[in-house]
Amino acid sequence: MSYYRPPKIASSEITPKSLYLRRRELIAGAGGAIALTALGRPALAAPLKAVPSQYTVDDKPTLKEAVTTYNNFYEFGTGKEDPSRNAGSLKTRPWTIEVGGLVAKPQVIDIETIMSEFTMGERTYRMRCVEAWSMVIPWIGFPLSALLDKVEPLGSAKYVAFETLVRPEEMQGQAGIFQALEWPYVEGLRLDEARNPLAILATGLYGEMLPNQNGAPIRLVVPWKYGFKGIKSIVKITLTEQEPPSTWNRLQPSEYGFYANVNPAVDHPRWSQATERRIGEAEGLFGGARLDTLPFNGYADEVAGLYAGMDLTKFY
Repeated sequence: MSYYRPPKIASSEITPKSLYLRRRELIAGAGGAIALTALGRPALAAPLKAVPSQYTVDDKPTLKEAVTTYNNFYEFGTGKEDPSRNAGSLKTRPWTIEVGGLVAKPQVIDIETIMSEFTMGERTYRMRCVEAWSMVIPWIGFPLSALLDKVEPLGSAKYVAFETLVRPEEMQGQAGIFQALEWPYVEGLRLDEARNPLAILATGLYGEMLPNQNGAPIRLVVPWKYGFKGIKSIVKITLTEQEPPSTWNRLQPSEYGFYANVNPAVDHPRWSQATERRIGEAEGLFGGARLDTLPFNGYADEVAGLYAGMDLTKFY
């Protein structure tokens, strides 16, 4: 009788004992959000406590697998699945955000302070991409206005500028000869937009810490605007008197406006915005049922007043 004999294992293939014994620390490190980088897997999520919120929609939430593997985050590549494959290299602890400009109390705030000082709430929002696809995402976060109150904007402040991390050694889309965008990624809101109760800084989704590919450890969510306004992995917030630059508007102003409010009546120069493909609601994970797009993404009652008297056709 013959028996199966496993192939001989070389000593170089054996995991060091010290590394094996630290496996729980490595998996859970940085608050549970550090990725298994060597394996090329997305960051592991950790539970995140949040209070229930009245902010919700009747739409069914998009599958978590789709939300965490179908992303635009060019710092990790231009393909939709590139961020989930490559973002494990990003280290999100330690992390600080510099908040300054036209404020009475400029501060550098670390993410642990943010997590402990601000009440995190659950908010299920529609998310509409300028590319005419959409999702419904249960975020965890807190009002942007609460952070602004902490630094006390001056009377001369009219806009809020945001800036993303630049770290090419961890964000491969920022490295190499070819660069898809100019870094750092920057965005901005008018101050009254930033103070609207719908605008939040998100630190999680689906009851867990925000995955790297979705903008860990903290990102902006403004659900009545196209998704490119939702800047990820924020390291700097500056209050200004003048309208700040925004990355896509600077790249192609004829296609990507500063306001970028969702408007089905104003098409992108290269495609219609009248309908959208809802990810995960048809065959295949990234298939999508075709739905009519709603003005302001369905949040007109809450935000239309911000733009009274303005020409809606110029919001693109």
